[in-house]
Amino acid sequence: MKRQASILWMRSLLVVVVAIALSACASMGRPEGGPRDTEPPVFVSSNPSPGELNVTRKRIRVTFNENVNVADAMNKILVSPVQKEAPTISSSGRNIDVELRDSLIPDVTYTIDFTDAIADLNEGNPLDGFALDFSTGSTLDSLCISGMVFEAATLEPAQGMIVGVYSNLSDTAITTLPMERITKTNQLGQFTLRNLKPGQYHIFALNDKNRDNKWDRTEDVAFYPEEITPMAETVTTRDTLKSSSGGDSIVVRTHTKFSPNDVLLTWFNEEYKSQYMVKNDRRERNIISIEMGAPSDTFPVLRLLNSPRAGQLIEEFSVVNSSATRDTIDYWLTDSMVYNIDSLIVEARYLRTDTLDQLSWTTDTLQFNLRGSKTRAAELKRQKEADEKRRKAIEKGDSVPPVQTPLLAIRVEGGSTQDIPNPLLLSAAKPVARINPDAVHLQIKDDTLWVDLEPPVIYFPDSLKPMKMRMDYTWEPGGKYNLTIDSLGVTDIYGEHNGPFKHEFTVRKVEDYSNILFHITGLQGSGVVQLLSTADNPVMQAKVEDGTAVFRYVLPGKYFARLFADRDSSGIYTPGSLTLNRMPEDVYYFPKRINLKKNWDLEQQWNINEQPVDLQKPAEIKKNKPKPKPGELPEQQQYSDEDEDMFGNGFGNGAPSRRGNRNTRLDGNQQLQPSATGSLSRPMRPRFY
Repeated sequence: MKRQASILWMRSLLVVVVAIALSACASMGRPEGGPRDTEPPVFVSSNPSPGELNVTRKRIRVTFNENVNVADAMNKILVSPVQKEAPTISSSGRNIDVELRDSLIPDVTYTIDFTDAIADLNEGNPLDGFALDFSTGSTLDSLCISGMVFEAATLEPAQGMIVGVYSNLSDTAITTLPMERITKTNQLGQFTLRNLKPGQYHIFALNDKNRDNKWDRTEDVAFYPEEITPMAETVTTRDTLKSSSGGDSIVVRTHTKFSPNDVLLTWFNEEYKSQYMVKNDRRERNIISIEMGAPSDTFPVLRLLNSPRAGQLIEEFSVVNSSATRDTIDYWLTDSMVYNIDSLIVEARYLRTDTLDQLSWTTDTLQFNLRGSKTRAAELKRQKEADEKRRKAIEKGDSVPPVQTPLLAIRVEGGSTQDIPNPLLLSAAKPVARINPDAVHLQIKDDTLWVDLEPPVIYFPDSLKPMKMRMDYTWEPGGKYNLTIDSLGVTDIYGEHNGPFKHEFTVRKVEDYSNILFHITGLQGSGVVQLLSTADNPVMQAKVEDGTAVFRYVLPGKYFARLFADRDSSGIYTPGSLTLNRMPEDVYYFPKRINLKKNWDLEQQWNINEQPVDLQKPAEIKKNKPKPKPGELPEQQQYSDEDEDMFGNGFGNGAPSRRGNRNTRLDGNQQLQPSATGSLSRPMRPRFY
């Protein structure tokens, strides 16, 4: 009995001990944890090792200090020399395995450029710019070229764009051969081409949509106009170190400097399109339409093959309404014997891109059909039903509505508020044949009375747009106007006339506007400044004359500005052309926002070379921003109170001033007085960090 009692007591004690232990575990506080991991994975080892020589294995393993993940490996990880067959890439735990499927080339340095594809598994911290190199021979090529890529017209950083080189300096290499060594730009548009042999190279950036590592004319491209020779030199630098005791010591370090490390590439698109007929259509009985695949300076030649006018050119009995680039063309048919036919057969002779990528004339037979309710039979049926209804109404003695003659609709493109410097724009529903100047009247309101003014001239600014009209006039600021056109004053190509037309509008006051004067320094040759909306779109532009660009009658709001060096003095930004070996025109951004209020004049000093290219474009309108790292906020433009306060000294050297009365406004004979400031300069090439 005593033995059993002893055993029972021991079991009870064990239960108590276990219960206390479990209770202690359960009562432990929740761990607070350490700071969030924001560090990318750290390279530990690889096989082959970095820089290893005489490598024969095609399977490469890279090991890191933590579990890793590879994102979008097929697009982000690049191998140089360029591979014909894409390598196989996988990750497992702390390892990344790359298996090359092409045969290894003897005596060649290989580079596996991981760009920003590697990130730690838990937090997703990317390892940017990591690359591994090895050689199949007894030497390792080690020269480098670094730089940045931007969109030429907008200075947007080019993210994920391929950059490559050719040691073959032929002009046709980029279109016929794959690039020899390649890399990709990071989220800042930066790139580094590694492991180059000594020699001369042509360098390109490419948006390689079809992944053939060469340029097709539809793809975005950038090129450097000169041959590049990469170099390396040993340089000595001195650093000052502060010891724990507070004393300073000089440390001399030696390292290898690779150059060039500041190559600036600006990409463009030639907007090349193959020329062909996209579609032909007959949306209305009297309109046939042609849409071409590319702009052209030549109209198609259309010849009618049926109807009483068979064999004649359609231009003989039609009016053309065309886009400026002649790729969308409407033919308004004027002969009722032609447009009353439901099916028109037309011989079309036009330029088309052939298999040799050359334009050549081709001939097609086109059929333009009306379908459904638009057919002549359906129209005649409706007309017959309407006539029968009218006949019965007459027999019953009912009132019969008169037959309505169609009226030519005219409208003003714009509302009831007119800007001082702008013409009045009008449009008609059909091509206009003539305007009777005696039917056009303009009045201005003087107190309560309308006073007649000299009749304005309404004209067609573009012969290819017979439905668009314009009226130039010197408007009285703040004036109230009334434009009227008498009935029958405007006649379209079918003989139809307008009904009574009236448009009342008010011209803005001078006090509703602001004026801006830019003092430009650093510009060589001609230039044009564009005032931009917050969406980075041009709203106004002004030519740089004698170092200044003036914007008059600018509505209040938030604006930005950019300048392009107008090399060809066309007044229009000219992109690059690889085919013509033409570099795009240089673009510069004013680095800050411009806040405009009513009735103010603003002067701004602008040295276009003061800021490095990569720092010029304000973050507020920059679209290609780096993705924030885990725990970071997106990049934001910082503006001071001074930037917002346009009543003070403004930003930079700008000095806004209030216009006291209408006589102080800027007009064609007045200029703002420039203020004297010092000029700053910067290298033409970008700065990298």
